[in-house]
Amino acid sequence: MNTLVYLIPIALVLGGLGLLALLWAVKSGQYGDLDGASWRVLDDGDDTPRT
Repeated sequence: MNTLVYLIPIALVLGGLGLLALLWAVKSGQYGDLDGASWRVLDDGDDTPRT
């Protein structure tokens, strides 16, 4: 029972840090272009026309 005194605050602090990391990622634009990565996989990067 005494271990809950330590585990509950540790869990709350880690959860808060995770929430802060998520908010930072959203604010800095990490999730701004969700479709771009899927199109970059299909792009071969060669934009010159074939002759």
